[in-house]
Amino acid sequence: MNTPQWFELLLSQLKQTSLLEWVAVVFGVIQVILAKANKVLLYPAGIIATIASAYVLFDIKLYAEALLNLYYLAMSIYGWSFWSKTKNKPEAPVTFTTRKEWHITLTIALLGWAALYLVLAYLTTSDVPVWDSFVSATAWAGMWLLARRKVENWILLNISNMFAVPLLFYKQLPLFAGLTIFLFIVAVAGYFYWKKIAVRNL
Repeated sequence: MNTPQWFELLLSQLKQTSLLEWVAVVFGVIQVILAKANKVLLYPAGIIATIASAYVLFDIKLYAEALLNLYYLAMSIYGWSFWSKTKNKPEAPVTFTTRKEWHITLTIALLGWAALYLVLAYLTTSDVPVWDSFVSATAWAGMWLLARRKVENWILLNISNMFAVPLLFYKQLPLFAGLTIFLFIVAVAGYFYWKKIAVRNL
């Protein structure tokens, strides 16, 4: 497929994009910009984006991705609470991941990948169980680090993003694929910005 044909296909698919997909994408963009800026308001925006995304992804049989968004919802509620400053608790600082936290992160990613693959391969009609489960498992791990306000969350999230882009194009979701490319770029900037903050917090 040459470039004009690809662009024509993209425009055709964008015209067929549902309102719910647009809601998910717009609030997803708002969420990641606020996350990069280290603002707690990323979480209410994220809650709206994840609910809309879960419905869209389940409808096209990307079950692990849909489940991932429900996990995002839980992590958004947890992260909102963890980040929030109260009278008795100061705001959680941005820090680097400890060895113990890396062990937890890798456990989430590996066990999540294995468990999701088994569910998708044997209990659903998914045609991409390995791919879908890997994207979701690495994002699960990254979201846990984000909720804990760890610099390295951006690394895990971008591993997920790299594999998610072709998966979303394959599933004919160009708007979601475009959002994921945008998320990848912002995550690179977010990593370096958060790293500076974490160094100041040492």
